[in-house]
Parts: sequence; structure tokens; C-alpha cells
Amino acid sequence: MDPLSICFVGTYPPTHCGLATFGQSLRNAMAPPNSAVIRVLEEPEPPNQPEVVAEWYWGDRVSRNAALAEMKDYDVAILQHEYGIYGGEDGEDVVGFVRASPTPVIVVLHTVLSEPSPHQRLVLEELMEAADVLVTMTDAARRRLIAVHDIPPDSVVVVAHGAPPNIEGPRIIHRAEPVVLTWGLIGPGKGLEYGIGSMAYLSDLDPAPVYVVAGQTHPKVLLRQGERYRDGLRRLAAEHGVSDRVVFEDRYLDTPSLRSLIRSADVVLLPYDSREQISSGVLVEAIAAGKPVVATAFPHAIEQLAIACGIVVPHEDPESISKALRRLLTDDALAGSMRGQAEREAERLAWPAIGQEYLRLAHRVLAEREAAA
Repeated sequence: MDPLSICFVGTYPPTHCGLATFGQSLRNAMAPPNSAVIRVLEEPEPPNQPEVVAEWYWGDRVSRNAALAEMKDYDVAILQHEYGIYGGEDGEDVVGFVRASPTPVIVVLHTVLSEPSPHQRLVLEELMEAADVLVTMTDAARRRLIAVHDIPPDSVVVVAHGAPPNIEGPRIIHRAEPVVLTWGLIGPGKGLEYGIGSMAYLSDLDPAPVYVVAGQTHPKVLLRQGERYRDGLRRLAAEHGVSDRVVFEDRYLDTPSLRSLIRSADVVLLPYDSREQISSGVLVEAIAAGKPVVATAFPHAIEQLAIACGIVVPHEDPESISKALRRLLTDDALAGSMRGQAEREAERLAWPAIGQEYLRLAHRVLAEREAAA
């Protein structure tokens, strides 16, 4: 196959969010000889990476048109979609952008709602009509998209969320106690209350586990309410009598430090409130590190952990979380089996393999566009 030039559109580092990290990782994995990034921002926010050739600011037509002008020099565009990262109601500005694109567009859907609002439904269906092909990261998301939006099945492709293998290397935490880890931007909806509550049911273990919650408060939460949410979690830990076993790493961790932290965990806990989440980078990174996972029953966890590298528990149920953690912390054979399965799955989810899948898809989209022309 001839090399392709590819333009990547979405949030991008130094923005701290999962989609930004995903976009950078995908670009690195595909390693096209000629590529560029159009970084989407609410407002100007220096500095930029050298590969960023344009910034598109919410509601700003001048920056939008400049971004579209840059895209004409590339064979294919890969655009990350989430309702909250584009301007307009429910990110509706992305629809006109894709319609005006001078190049074929692959749209990667990070959210597929089971019950979208009427306007969310309109935005996504118009975006689907404008795109050349849609990508979801799980079969569950693809089935939901087809069922909810009644679209042709051949317009949706499943490509898994990638992660770099993270089995070997030093650890950042050295403790005698087992380490249960949750990480990511902190804010309501992460279910951390239930993770903290579960620790109270494990006080009889010797040694009792330590629960590490790593990550900064989400910038939008910090803007609206400061550290009120994190302070509430600290009070909750005190009420449960587990303050000495709940550790907050409330700082930004660069990639090497985060990878070392994940390797330090005995179990990764994802106690999320959401019943909608069809893609979780944290889940994939945990598996890439060969870690057993305890997760609430959101769609990506149900699908991914069915391969026996974790335990799915009910939402908002600290006792059920504690029972799952107890099994993994006291049954060495079970934990070892799940670690082994996670390590095998890590090979399939490695970014180079995922990058090759996107390259094949990009070639297919370009060939179909040229055939139609």
C-alpha cells in the first residue's frame, strides 16, 4: 500500500483529557510519513506540539476555515467525536466542519448514548451522514449505534481502543499492603465514593489493602466548585474509618510516572457511575499492564472483562466491590489466572496493532471515495 498523508482532528496534548491522549497515541501508532493535527479548543491555549498545524476555536469561523484549508493537503482525516469537545449545542459545530471537509473523514465515536436527547440524536445522525465511515471501539457500541440510530451496519467499523504494553518496569509505590488503584481526572461520576466505601469491608484482611486515587481534579469541576468534591471524599474516608488506607495522588503524572504507578497496583478498580460508557482508556491501560480489574457494569467493562481478566460488579454497591476485591486479594490462583489472561489480551490491544487497523481502514475509505468519483 502506498503511504498516506493523514490529518488528525480533535483535542490534543498538552490538553489533559482522554481524547487528547488517544489522538496523540493513534497518530504515533499509525506513524504516517506526512501527518498533521488540527487541535480543537474552547479558546487559544499555548503552547502547541510541532505537529499542530491549526487550532479550531469554539464558535470561531476564521479558525474553522483556516483548519479546513489545511486539510486539503491530506489524503484522509481522522476525527475524534465527543459531544463536549466541539462548539455549539451538543457540539453541533462539528457537523458543518465535516460536511465542508475537502478530504474523506473517518469519525471515531467515543460516546454512543442509549437514550440521546432529541438534539444529541440530530447532531450524531447528521454527523454520520457527513462522515465516510464511523468507528466504535466495542461491539456493544456498534450494536447500540445501529439499534438507536437505525443506520446501515456496513457504515460502522469496530477498532479496539489501543494501549502500550506495560508489563515490565519499575514501580513507583513500594508498600507491604496490597494496592488497589483508580486513576484519571477526578470529579462526580467516577464512583469514587463506592470505592472508598468498599475499603471499610476489607479492614479484617491482614494486611488490609490501600486504595490509591490518582489524578488531578477535572478542570471544569475545579472551575465550578474548586476542590469541594475531593474534600468530600476525604471526609467520607474519615467517616468510614479508612483515612489511613485511602491515598490521594492529586497531581499530574507524566506518562512514565503513570505507567510506573499502574505497574504498582495489585488490582485496578473502575467504580464508575455511568451505565453508558462504551469506551474506557483506563480499562484498556489496566489490561495492557496485566492487571486484574474490578469494574462496574458499564458496556465496555462487560464486553472486555468477559475474557476472564476481571470481575464486573453492580453500580453504586460498595459491598459488592469489596467482595470482588477480596476474591482477587485472597485467591492467588484466581488473580494469577486473570493476570495471565490480561497479559495475553495486551498483545491484541497494543497501539502498533491498532494503528495498522486504522491504516487499512484509511486506505479503504480513500479507495471507495476515488471509485465513487
